[in-house]
Order: sequence, then C-alpha cells, then structure tokens
Amino acid sequence: MSTTDETAVRQLRADARRNRERILQAAKDVFAEQGADAQMDDVARKAGVGVGTVYRHFPNKDALIAELVKEKFGIFTDRVNEVLGEDDAWEAFCGVLRGNAELMSQNVALQEALGGADIDWEYVEPSRLELERVTYKLIRRAQREGKLRKDFKAAELGMLMGGVCASMSSSNPAGGDWRRHLEIVIDGLRAAR
Repeated sequence: MSTTDETAVRQLRADARRNRERILQAAKDVFAEQGADAQMDDVARKAGVGVGTVYRHFPNKDALIAELVKEKFGIFTDRVNEVLGEDDAWEAFCGVLRGNAELMSQNVALQEALGGADIDWEYVEPSRLELERVTYKLIRRAQREGKLRKDFKAAELGMLMGGVCASMSSSNPAGGDWRRHLEIVIDGLRAAR
C-alpha cells in the first residue's frame, strides 16, 4: 500500500475501517476457495455487509484481488527478511520457496494471479519489486556460497513460482504434484557440482 493509500485507510471512520477489514478477511476466504470466479456478492455475504459497501472500498473485483496479492507479497517479503541472516543461504532460500509455495497452494486466486490472471498489476508492482529486492540479497549470498546457479536472477522467481502454481490447479489435466514440481525446480536452481 502506498503512503497515500495507507493515509486514506487511516482516515476512514472507525466503522468504515472495520468494514474494510471484514471485507478483506472475507475476500481472503472466498477467493482462496473459489479463485477469481468468486463474485463480489459472495464476499459481501461472507463479510456481512452490503455489496455496495464492498464497492465503496474496492471499485471492482480486480482491485480487491490485487489488494490480496499485494498483501501476500508482503508476507513473502517478511519471510525472506526473516531468513536473510541465516548461515546457509541456500537452505534459507529453499525454505522460503517451500513455505511460500505452501501458502500459494491454499489460495486459488493467488495461484491464478501468479499464473497471469488479469489484476491491477500496476498497484501490486511496488510490493513485487520489494520482494524481488530482498530476495536478490538472499540469492546473491547463495550464489557466493556456490550452492545456487550463478545465472539465476531474482526477476525470474515469479516465472518459476507461476509454473509451480499451474501445477497446483485442480483443473491441471496432468493432475500435477506441485510439491514434486517445486523440488524439480529447486534441483534445477542448484549450482553444478
């Protein structure tokens, strides 16, 4: 959330702030289960507010999903920051990938967003860039340790995790095992011995 957005949320009346939080919590549940096909009416019903209240806070479904994706990127960034000081950067990096994939496996809308769904990526971009920035530090450490291939770039992580998300989909005709897919990705990132 930009400073302007944060200020706008802080300036909301207390009841409006509570409604916004209820909407976000309901949206997390509804979109995690139903994906981007869920409707704003479903979110309003789950939040216990009128659909007009949802639209006052979020002009459309894409904006609401973008807010949820932005929040997840913040969680992913926090996870990377937590492990930056660990001794073994490769193991820390792999742990972050596994933990973040586990979170994504529980959220259909996030899987769809990372797989290329149409959301307000311009709004999400600052959070994505911050995640990339902190992940770069961990990647560089793992590369200096000689454990992560030298040609891997932080900007490529989204592409790899988007692929893993595709194997999480219940509509995947191959009936993918996303955990195996992730381990194959991790193995491909390992520096040659």
